[in-house]
Amino acid sequence: MPDRTEIDALIELMARLPGLGPRSARRAVLHLIRKRALLLTPLADAMQAVAVSARECLNCGNVGTSDICPICADEKRANGQLCVVEDVADLWAMERSGVYKGRYHVLGGTLSALDSVGPEDLRIPQLVTRLDTESITEVILALNATVDGQTTAHYIADQLETRVELTSLAQGVPIGGELDYLDDGTITAALNARKRV
Repeated sequence: MPDRTEIDALIELMARLPGLGPRSARRAVLHLIRKRALLLTPLADAMQAVAVSARECLNCGNVGTSDICPICADEKRANGQLCVVEDVADLWAMERSGVYKGRYHVLGGTLSALDSVGPEDLRIPQLVTRLDTESITEVILALNATVDGQTTAHYIADQLETRVELTSLAQGVPIGGELDYLDDGTITAALNARKRV
């Protein structure tokens, strides 16, 4: 049997990625090998380039290729709004919508007693510092509607409530959503946040 040490190592690394288990990783690696010139070599080159150039924005925590990300560097986005998100994926999702035109602050996770994650483990102190150094008039808490997300939102609200206007994203029925497929919490939030027609 041929030596597959490198291939097995790649499969094992790929299996650690979110959404990929051992079987999916094996299929992905075999596909990459079959399409070596088209996919595997360019992917390896791109991963090497990202490994060298990727860095976290010193201001907000976004991921990019410079110490200050383009969002923080854009003076037009200094409109007094600061959107607080759990991680970079949430920031990118907000940017995809094209609706929000302010700046962001990435916490790097949520408070979790079970996982021993406290305020000092997140970028909450940096958030407080930004209020002192930037002209922030509104902090939008765009945290996930999970127990840990809401615990984190309440903690931040307690820390900032007298310093700045605090708002949060509306929660409820998504556009195109059907009531039959929604969980009880979403229906409750939608009903509680109802507005006049």
